[in-house]
Amino acid sequence: MAMARVSSGLAYPERFYAAVAYAGFDGSPDSSTKDVSSKFSNDAALLLYALYQQATVGPCKIPKPRSWSPVEQSKWTSWNGLGNMASTEAMRLFVKILEEEDPGWYSRASNFVSEPAVQGEKNNETKAEPVTENGNVLPEIKTIRAENGNLSEPQDKDVVSEGFGAVGVYDQWVGPPISGPRPRARYEHGAAVIDDKMYIFGGNHNGRYLSDLQALDLRSWTWSKVEVKTSGEASQVPVAPFAGHSLIPWEGNKLISIGGHTKDPSETMQVKVFDLQMHTWSNLKTYGKPPLSRGGHSVTPAGTSLVIFGGQDAHRSLLNDLHILDLETMTWDEMDTLGVPPSPRSDHAAAVHAERYLLIYGGGSHATCFNDLHVLDLQTMEWSTPTQQGEIPSPRAGHAGVTVGENWFITGGGNNKSGVSETVVLNMSTLGWSTVTTVQGRVPLASEGLNLVLCSYNGEDILVSFGGYNGRYSNEVNVLKPSHRSTLQSMETPVPDSVSAGQNATNATRDLESDNATGQEGKIREIMMDNIESEPMVKQVEETSERLLAALKAEKEELESSFSKEKLQTLQLKQDLTDAEARNTDLYKELQSVRGQLASEQSRCFKLEVDVAELRQKLQTLESLKKELELLQRQKAASEQALNEERRQSSGGVWGWIAGTPPNQQDDA
Repeated sequence: MAMARVSSGLAYPERFYAAVAYAGFDGSPDSSTKDVSSKFSNDAALLLYALYQQATVGPCKIPKPRSWSPVEQSKWTSWNGLGNMASTEAMRLFVKILEEEDPGWYSRASNFVSEPAVQGEKNNETKAEPVTENGNVLPEIKTIRAENGNLSEPQDKDVVSEGFGAVGVYDQWVGPPISGPRPRARYEHGAAVIDDKMYIFGGNHNGRYLSDLQALDLRSWTWSKVEVKTSGEASQVPVAPFAGHSLIPWEGNKLISIGGHTKDPSETMQVKVFDLQMHTWSNLKTYGKPPLSRGGHSVTPAGTSLVIFGGQDAHRSLLNDLHILDLETMTWDEMDTLGVPPSPRSDHAAAVHAERYLLIYGGGSHATCFNDLHVLDLQTMEWSTPTQQGEIPSPRAGHAGVTVGENWFITGGGNNKSGVSETVVLNMSTLGWSTVTTVQGRVPLASEGLNLVLCSYNGEDILVSFGGYNGRYSNEVNVLKPSHRSTLQSMETPVPDSVSAGQNATNATRDLESDNATGQEGKIREIMMDNIESEPMVKQVEETSERLLAALKAEKEELESSFSKEKLQTLQLKQDLTDAEARNTDLYKELQSVRGQLASEQSRCFKLEVDVAELRQKLQTLESLKKELELLQRQKAASEQALNEERRQSSGGVWGWIAGTPPNQQDDA
């Protein structure tokens, strides 16, 4: 592929050195402080000086001046305030601030740098050839957004270059130069980023569920298939094809797949883990009552837990229940909430702001798509429907979202008629919507079931999209680099009560650009340069910087203390869990012993019952013998009585005969 590049197409660090030469910090005879300050405001010149020193020399190691001029003291304070900022980050901020102060600087920098070869230049006019990637011709990108909403000069942008070149176009979707065997086109797949690689798992293609695991190296833009191993262990299992699931990075080298539709669904939600070192899938053992099996749900990390909302079960019933999986104890909890929850839905987008607020946007039922926004306070577990600011996006389902600092970027989706073409951003502190860019035609970015991930490329945040379905299945990769303006824009509107408490909370996902741009610049831009002539002003600036540093240190110590307390509490809970498991083991053993004793007693009782039955039978026989004996005794008595009677009669007849009494007289007598 031919490299198409316009006039500002220098990559780092060449772009930094070009900016340094233009600003006057290159050590040339005409690069005096006076020349630098004449081009920029005093605070900008001082900040550029500090960033130049940080990028070329490193952190400030020289002692604080005592007898120098106020200007030198201000320079030292500005440089020292950058702390241990990385050299590459200082280079990036130097160029960014220069572009803010002088947007057209590169077009006037031809005397300082030599231009790289440009494809298609003629008569001093730059023409970017259309780039063919992923099977489509990408449209030529002519403009980028500026801070005031106007369009900047065409010279102030880059086109995606090959290999490790910078993705320089802000707020525009472009296609990087992909190599390697491309995955099968799909939608409703899972995606996650670990160690500069985007992993794609499963999905749906022509109604068939997929089970392959693919990896895109985000440094070389090369696809490769991840080989899955199997072993004889019972915990390691072949993974079934899934679609509509969620893929979450875990512990730095593992991927968690939660839920999803499959050919043979189970009754409860399945949680599987892929070990990137062992290349094996296994079932994650969980405790508690798991949710119903489902797909099209949302899984959102919040601290050490995963928040699961909504989706569609195996019987196509829509859900709006809320479950939390604690990744430390591996325990499921079904949460009871207050307020009015979102209506049952699937294929929505979810995000967590300030580690406290869960936001649910859009999604669909069987016949309707939504564009409502719901907020759940994870501390009070109460739902609310705050007022949205700006132009509310159109209803959609199957869209994808990712957070960059306090901003929530959402792209893709459909409305049962066509794909959604605009990429929008929600400032989660002010709940203000704005449009980042709009694509034209039936392209993969206007698709349902695509994925969107956040990663770092050349020191800057970029959004990477893959796949989707809008009449055809896609396996294309597109990249968007959010500009400084769109990342930090904040509408001047009152913050709803339900979210206002989270504005000042620490955001664990805040990007480096926000940290350094708002933190370091906020401290250093208060410093004056050439026009500082009085010692009190310098002392005031130093005191302000010291107070800010002290406040930041105090906040850092407080956060570290809170983290330590949470860690101790976690360890205590783990110990309690271990003790409870040990007690359960002892109780189980005791139960088994009691069961054994009970079985012995039951056996003994059975034998006793047999003996009793035998004794009863003998007793019945004895009673019949007794009756027979009594009968025989009565018969014997009767026989003896009859015999005695006969004897008496026989005895009387003989003596009568002897006495001479006739028998007749004896009878009469």
